[in-house]
Amino acid sequence: MGSSRFTASLTLVVIMTFSYKSFSWMGVNASDVPTSCNHYCNQTLESRHQCYKRCEKLAHKNGYKIYGYPYSPNTRRVLAVLHEKGLSYDPITVDLVAGEQKKPQFLSLNPFGLVPVFLDGNLKLTESRAISEYIATVHRSRGSQLLNHNSCKAMGTQTMWRNIESFEFDPPASILTMELSTKPRIGLKTDYKLVNETEPKLEKVLDIYEERLKNSRYLAGDSFTLADLYHLPNIQYLMDTPTKRLFINRPNVHIWVVKITARPAWKKACDVKAWYGKKRN
Repeated sequence: MGSSRFTASLTLVVIMTFSYKSFSWMGVNASDVPTSCNHYCNQTLESRHQCYKRCEKLAHKNGYKIYGYPYSPNTRRVLAVLHEKGLSYDPITVDLVAGEQKKPQFLSLNPFGLVPVFLDGNLKLTESRAISEYIATVHRSRGSQLLNHNSCKAMGTQTMWRNIESFEFDPPASILTMELSTKPRIGLKTDYKLVNETEPKLEKVLDIYEERLKNSRYLAGDSFTLADLYHLPNIQYLMDTPTKRLFINRPNVHIWVVKITARPAWKKACDVKAWYGKKRN
C-alpha cells in the first residue's frame, strides 16, 4: 500500500513539473502564468494541450485597470512600466484639479486620496513604485528587463539606486516640479523662495549622479532598469523649467537624461491624448 502511494505521488510530481515547464515550450513563459493556472492544471491532470490553452488565455489576459490622472508623475511612472512590458490597461480618470481624489468614491479605493490605484482582478495596489515592481516581477520575462532576478548582487545594486531615487532625488525634485511646472499649469503662484531653497538640495544629488555615471551607462549598471525609470516623471517636467540647467550642466547626467527620456515607452506614457482615447469605465 505504501509503495502504491509513493508511486502515485512520484507520478503527480513528474506531471506537475512537466506541466509547468511545458508553458515555455508552447510559447508561454511560466513566470507570466498565474499561480491559479498551475494549481488548476496540476489538480485536474489535464493534457498538455488543454493546460496550454488555459494558461495561454490567462497569461495574455491582463485586465489591468488604473485609476489615475495623465499629468500625474506617479501615474506616468506606472504607465511607463506597462509600456516597457507591452501590456494593455483600462484608464479611469481621477481629475486631480477638480478634486475628485477627495471624493468618497475614490477614497474608498485609496483612503490617502492619492493616484494611481492599480487593479489586477481582486488585487488592489497603491503607491506607484510598489505597483511598478509588481508589474516588473509578474512579467519579468516579457519586454524590457527592468529588474534583475538572476543575481543577488545586481538586485542589491538596483534596490539601492531605487531607494536613492525615493529618498534623495524625489523629495527636492517633486517640490520643484510642483512649484515650477504644476502650479503654473493650473494657475497657482510659484513660491520662488522655496525653489531657491530646494535647488541646492537637488544639485547635491546630481553631483553624486554625475560621478556614478562616469563609469556606468545607467544608475544601477549598464542596462536600463526601474532605478532609471523612477526618475523619468520629475525629470520630464523639470526639463521644461529653468531647473533644467542643473541637468544640462552635468555632462554625464545630461547624456543619461537624453537616453532615458527618448525611450518609446516613456513617450507613450506621456501621451495624454492616448490616455483619453482609451476605453474608460
